[in-house]
Amino acid sequence: MHLFDPDYPYLLKQCYNPPLALYAIGNVSLLNSPCVAIVGSRKGNIYGRKAIEQILPTLIKKKITIISGLAKGIDTMAHEMTILHGGKTICVLGSGFFHIYPQENRRLAENMKKEHLLLSEYPPNTKPQRWHFPMRNRIISGLSKGIVVIQAEEKSGSLITADFALQENREVFAIPGSVVDPLSKGTNFLIQQGAKLVLTGDDILEEIY
Repeated sequence: MHLFDPDYPYLLKQCYNPPLALYAIGNVSLLNSPCVAIVGSRKGNIYGRKAIEQILPTLIKKKITIISGLAKGIDTMAHEMTILHGGKTICVLGSGFFHIYPQENRRLAENMKKEHLLLSEYPPNTKPQRWHFPMRNRIISGLSKGIVVIQAEEKSGSLITADFALQENREVFAIPGSVVDPLSKGTNFLIQQGAKLVLTGDDILEEIY
């Protein structure tokens, strides 16, 4: 779909520098549903998984679609657990459909093609490049009513996504963590800067509804 297509997502169209075209495989009707992004560290661990398990069922019960970027760690957990709990999820890729990255998530991407949605601004044969991923993050935030950051280091791509969200006047949420854990430095910093501290899914719902 292209920028002037009537089916082009309304929220994304309102953003600065929206993609001129979007390639989609799967259930494109999800682009019209209320969406929340969950992003975080590629090193996400059991704490991150438990945090997702804590907030996810409440969001799914409200028919909220979960968006993430198919990266290792928190992104993968968000997609997998959304599917496990019977919810819907959108994956925004930093490559074309013929070059799923990381390769270990190819099966997950295949599983998403029917009932869920794969999305990319890159033609199908485009290989992943380092600079694609920050650009991808603007789409993740642009499609979402709010973005939840779960485990992020001090210098993290998740913080770039949060910056995009702030620029587009989206809600930014963060899961707090231990002050001695490097994976909590980014999320604790966001809370310090005014992101809403999240303990339950209801903390998110009360801001986006």
